[in-house]
Amino acid sequence: MKRYAFLLATVVLTSVYAQTQKDDSLSANRILKHIKVLSSDEFEGRGPGTLGEEKTTNYIEAYFKSCGLTPGNPNGSFIQDVPLVGITSKTETVFQIGDKKIHPEWINDYVATSHRFAPKVEVNDSEMIFCGYGVVAPEYNWDDFKGVDVRGKTIVILVNDPPVPDPNDPAKLDDKVFKGKAMTYYGRWMYKYEEASALGAAACLIVHETGPAGYPFAVITVSQGRENFDIRTPDGNASHVAVEGWLTLDAAKNLFKEAGYDFATLKTAAVSRDFHPISLKAKASFSVKNTVRDVASKNVIAKLEGSDPTLKDEYVIYSSHWDHLGRDTRLKGDQIFHGASDNASGMGALLELAHVYSVLKPSDRPKRSMLFLSVTAEEKGLLGSKFYAQNPLYPLTKTLADLNMDGINVHGKTLNMVSVGLGASTLDDVATQIGKEQGRTIRGEQFPERGTYYRSDHFEFALVGVPSCMIRGGTLFEGHDADYGRALEDDYTTNRYHKVTDVIQPDWTMEGSVQDAETLFELGTRVANSSTWPQWSKGNEFKAKRDAMMANQGH
Repeated sequence: MKRYAFLLATVVLTSVYAQTQKDDSLSANRILKHIKVLSSDEFEGRGPGTLGEEKTTNYIEAYFKSCGLTPGNPNGSFIQDVPLVGITSKTETVFQIGDKKIHPEWINDYVATSHRFAPKVEVNDSEMIFCGYGVVAPEYNWDDFKGVDVRGKTIVILVNDPPVPDPNDPAKLDDKVFKGKAMTYYGRWMYKYEEASALGAAACLIVHETGPAGYPFAVITVSQGRENFDIRTPDGNASHVAVEGWLTLDAAKNLFKEAGYDFATLKTAAVSRDFHPISLKAKASFSVKNTVRDVASKNVIAKLEGSDPTLKDEYVIYSSHWDHLGRDTRLKGDQIFHGASDNASGMGALLELAHVYSVLKPSDRPKRSMLFLSVTAEEKGLLGSKFYAQNPLYPLTKTLADLNMDGINVHGKTLNMVSVGLGASTLDDVATQIGKEQGRTIRGEQFPERGTYYRSDHFEFALVGVPSCMIRGGTLFEGHDADYGRALEDDYTTNRYHKVTDVIQPDWTMEGSVQDAETLFELGTRVANSSTWPQWSKGNEFKAKRDAMMANQGH
């Protein structure tokens, strides 16, 4: 089967690469052809651990080879093995308040899973405690737990950061606390489960709200309600909170009401440093049956060696995730999550950049080496990039930056571009200059409160200290007013994001994909040729990690 998949990938990419070996201009047609292949029925939604993965990774590897790029793994291959564990949870849940038992309905009221590699996980009669936003942030003098022992208990917490009002203008958020409107890592669900695990909680339930989360509850049911993945660990994730889950807003309101509390009142109280955890006078029981399987997944990586004899041992990474949500046989009609925009488009751009770099004359190549890293399991929690960041093939102390692509502009050219997390590092300064030369302005994302910076693969590099960014086309399109771009964005989020309907659309011109690829090509090249390394901005949460790393290496 693997041989068949590889041969299929080789045949398919021939039509993409044929007669382009000497073409050093970025091509919208080549990007679109990659998207067509990767989002086709044949690739089955590119789910990790499926035949779709075999076809996808073989296609990427074969394309890298056809470009004449060097294997990115120092062992001589284009593959970094990523050992994952697939876990499918079936959960039964009961909340007991006095003599009354509440049986929340799976999918409609909640989703709860276990990331422990065990066939059965039980939590019985666990006291339920409302712990505000579940945040412990010493730099903001914030502690939602106040020393309360939550070991063995079920904590119920709110989504996102505490929205602290500005004392001078209550209509605004205080920029000095949790970055105001912009989300910090404390607001991410990953952090909340990590904190619950560190404190020894038995279960952690996050109350979902569409506005603050930035996506409807249906997105959670698609991702968390099916097979979940994690990186294999020696302890089988025994240190992880036993049960992690989400409650719908209505289910949470009903739970609080039955416990004798008003949800809105407690939510308001939680936006204060003086908040103390509140017992809901209820107990939770969870019975989780897990189907566990080993998944041998892959990152695919290629290298273009730098032209400078000394600097070629330093690296700039282009990253993009190849995976999507696979297929769901429970659905009627189309069962394949094609992921044309998310993220066949990003992969199309990465492969096109790999091609354009590969046809440069040796003397025109960047001084430092370029890595083209296609990662697995982004949709399962950024696992492929996390694995690389924790097991780098090249020293992080010699890695200048990660430039990530997750959904590119498939429509027309724009007069602006977006840097997710604008101002985080000096990478934005370089991008701003490139934008000026292109006649484009740069801005931050429209909804920083949704925490987009923490939701794609560049974040895992940031966590280990490597300056990282994700830059893409904005919403101000040439020849249109601002409402046009916003309407496109809203339409995608509502009708296609993480749905089987994320397929190539008739109105995709792909002009913007070339424009964005040009920006990324220039950004990567200038960083690779620069006499100075990218730096985190003063006060950035990842700066200390980078500074300590470099200091330990004598830099």
